Amino acid sequence: MIEIFYKKDGQMMVSQSETDFATIPYEDVIWIDLFSPSGDEKRATEHFLGTTIQNRAQAEEIEISSRFSETDQAIFANTSFLIPGPEEYNEETVSFILSGNILTTLRECPLRSFTDLQRRLLVFPKMYDSGHVAFLSILEQRIDLDADMVELVSKEISQYNKKVSLGEDISEEFLIDINQLQDNTMLIRENIVDKQRVISSILKSSRYPKEYQPRLNVLLKDISSLINHTNFSFERLEYLQNTVLGIINLDQNKIMKVFTLVSLMLMPPTLIASFFGMNVSFGWIGVSGWSWIIVLALMAISTMMIFWIFKKRNMF
Repeated sequence: MIEIFYKKDGQMMVSQSETDFATIPYEDVIWIDLFSPSGDEKRATEHFLGTTIQNRAQAEEIEISSRFSETDQAIFANTSFLIPGPEEYNEETVSFILSGNILTTLRECPLRSFTDLQRRLLVFPKMYDSGHVAFLSILEQRIDLDADMVELVSKEISQYNKKVSLGEDISEEFLIDINQLQDNTMLIRENIVDKQRVISSILKSSRYPKEYQPRLNVLLKDISSLINHTNFSFERLEYLQNTVLGIINLDQNKIMKVFTLVSLMLMPPTLIASFFGMNVSFGWIGVSGWSWIIVLALMAISTMMIFWIFKKRNMF
């Protein structure tokens, strides 16, 4: 799918056919959005721009040379956008090509930042006189969404911390949830750092208009604050995980303490029962009916002595 946003008589127009490139003046085009494009749509866009569009494999490379590059014709920037899911986040790589005053984007799934920009372009066409402004708008919207995700993670951490403080049941599933939250936090941080690298590279570019540098600097400051926030969230998660593991260890120690105490209390009676159960004759105890009472009394006394010793030393 292709959408071409261009200005005509002061109004923003949209075309969804690559054949319209033949009738649309190059200087009127603001944004070309390629959403899972066909081969014909991609080739027509490359011919219109006079440059080659990176394929998906190139866009997903992590090297800085692949994330950002520039030629005499265009600036190429690749970054990842996070898509929140019910339990985990997924990454979608988006390619940006700035050729002249035209922004071209290549993506494979619907993204909220792009949908919001499309609406604004049609409602406020005067605000977008070039693709550079559209590019900044996408980044600003995306960083706002990243900030929302960071805030959501922070609220989830607070909820888990409250459960621990209230002494709610902590199970294996609880630890798995914390681990998943740690993975999401790391993924958010990596995603934000990726945008930081791209914006820093754009600031160093001689092709990008200097008039937009203040807005880029503001974005870098916002990103720095988000990185600090994610670092703090990750530290909270580590502290929470250590607390949960400590509680689990204490519970296990209590259980082992009970078993140990029971074992120790039963050892003297077991020894006495074994002693009197030997097939030998004892001169001081006969075969009268009181024999079992004497043995039982000795077992009870030994058990109470062990209990009294543990109680006196506060060992349970």
